[in-house]
Amino acid sequence: MTDQDPTPSPTRARLLRHLPLALIAIVAVTGALTLRDYISFDTLRENRAALLALRDSNYLAVAGGFLAAYVAIVAFSLPGAAVASVTGGFLFGLVPGTALNVLSASIGAVVIFLAARAGLGRVLSAKLDGSEGKLRALRDGLRQNEVSVLLLLRLVPAVPFFVANLLPALVGVKLWNFAWTTALGIIPGALVFTSIGVGVGSVFDRGETPDLSLLWAPQVIGPLLGLAALAALPIVLRAWRRRKGI
Repeated sequence: MTDQDPTPSPTRARLLRHLPLALIAIVAVTGALTLRDYISFDTLRENRAALLALRDSNYLAVAGGFLAAYVAIVAFSLPGAAVASVTGGFLFGLVPGTALNVLSASIGAVVIFLAARAGLGRVLSAKLDGSEGKLRALRDGLRQNEVSVLLLLRLVPAVPFFVANLLPALVGVKLWNFAWTTALGIIPGALVFTSIGVGVGSVFDRGETPDLSLLWAPQVIGPLLGLAALAALPIVLRAWRRRKGI
């Protein structure tokens, strides 16, 4: 009887690296098909009295449960992130709600980032590192402007949140840069959604549904685009200096 080698084969090791992202994809598809009708403003409307009573009786437990649920929504790309952000404002108010929303979304983003980087991201990063020509120039540009690009992904509302979580992992972005730019970059949007949640009770009393189009109002989108322009400024300056040979 011979001892078996506990070291996994290269093929098995590669498959194991892809397993976390594969599980996330399976849960995301399942959640999209089964949870969309449950994580909704109608659910919040119907259960708001019970949620407020539970919060008043055990604030820390509800805050912890909310954080865990929101992390899962982001980490598994489940439907309902906007509803969760509004719920944070409804339950905890503007400042604590914004802090919980930003913390939850940031943790969830890091989870999916690590899952993607361990598998597909590792493969694509290796190919980019060994590339030549235009791909090499693209890789070098991304590395030189990593922080600015990450902030742009967060500050431009047109970029879906899950895309901003996955894309950096696929091109070899540093974990620390991804984490802090995520936390910083989502604060403006989190403030908007949390503030909607603060007043959502009166919206429900009028028989209405929260208007999430507020994010595209000029007084909101204007400052966001201004912040995005500031984030893009270092990229523009580097390109200008390179062209001028400075």
